[in-house]
Amino acid sequence: MYRKLILMAMLALPMLAAAGNRIIVSKKALQLYVVNDRNDTIFRCPISCGKNFGNKTEIGDFKTPEGDFKIKMMYDATSWKHDFGDGKGMRKGAYGPLFFRLNVPGFNDIGIHGTIFPESIGTRSSEGCVRLRNEDIKKLYRYCYNGMPVRIEKDEITE
Repeated sequence: MYRKLILMAMLALPMLAAAGNRIIVSKKALQLYVVNDRNDTIFRCPISCGKNFGNKTEIGDFKTPEGDFKIKMMYDATSWKHDFGDGKGMRKGAYGPLFFRLNVPGFNDIGIHGTIFPESIGTRSSEGCVRLRNEDIKKLYRYCYNGMPVRIEKDEITE
């Protein structure tokens, strides 16, 4: 209960969000950047993204979408559950403390969120979302707002 109260208080704090802030996700570098209206990087953290390379085209392809999106809504995800298909069933807190839903056409459940797998950060291991360490998603929240632009850069695949 105490932890939930702290999270709720954190969510109520004034944010460092400015109308000019935007997120850039580099799947190649496995990094997320918040850039202000002067193109200064004001926040950066490592990420995990889709297991498979390329642009998301269908549910279950394990690809992270590419292109320009917006944060549709930011949620307290502490009680959300997910079954990772590893035989361990539904796990509470699968998305960490926060989930930022993106407006990806054709997909309702793509977002930027925390994780119960901090060891996955810096790898290609998600089902398509952008994962951050839980402490990083909490820091990122301070810079974000509903409607914030998010660019997910294309994979640079060399064959």
